[in-house]
Amino acid sequence: MTMPKEDMKAVRLLQGLENGSASVRLQAALAIGTNPDPRLVDKLVERCAVEPEFYVRDALTWALTRHSPSMVIAGLIDEIRESEHAQARSQALHTLSKIGDRRAWPAITRELLTDADDEVARSAWRAAVVLVPEGEKAELAGVLATQFGRGERATRLSLSRALIGLGKVISPVLRAATADPDPRVRQHAIATERLSRDPDAEFDFAIEEAKRIVLLGPESQER
Repeated sequence: MTMPKEDMKAVRLLQGLENGSASVRLQAALAIGTNPDPRLVDKLVERCAVEPEFYVRDALTWALTRHSPSMVIAGLIDEIRESEHAQARSQALHTLSKIGDRRAWPAITRELLTDADDEVARSAWRAAVVLVPEGEKAELAGVLATQFGRGERATRLSLSRALIGLGKVISPVLRAATADPDPRVRQHAIATERLSRDPDAEFDFAIEEAKRIVLLGPESQER
């Protein structure tokens, strides 16, 4: 019995996602996104967890966003709750942030926001800012503030941008963090406050200015 044409196409695309060539995998992901097929959603989610090439993962995420959120969200939430692999959790969070459906908000837990893996935590911060309901922004800001001083430049910048994205609710946590006994926390909080007032400022400059303030004291701001 001959396989229906659409089924043959789906099989070829599934095979394409597993191909050893990154360019073939990319073309398969783009083809699925161009002509969404609900039968391929699970495979797209599965492939996100193991795909080694960033630009292919980006295409996989795009293909998932082209499907109805109701077909995609449950699988992504399963990934972030159950997978032991950091890439699976990080990419699932990234995809949820791109979909932007607030039904996924309950899945953004404190554990994810403070995950030991920097990429997972950064993805969780970005997703949280997109998905958080208005009435829960202050609580989210409090959780994010516990991460001040964490990691290297990229991680600290991601946290600053996430906090700034929450708007005015971050003022109390910024004030508290600028008085923290840990100088790294104080520096990061001061730099974030600078960026919140001047989004075009360079993060590195803001950090260096914050270090000076921490070293010399608040009165140095007036010089």
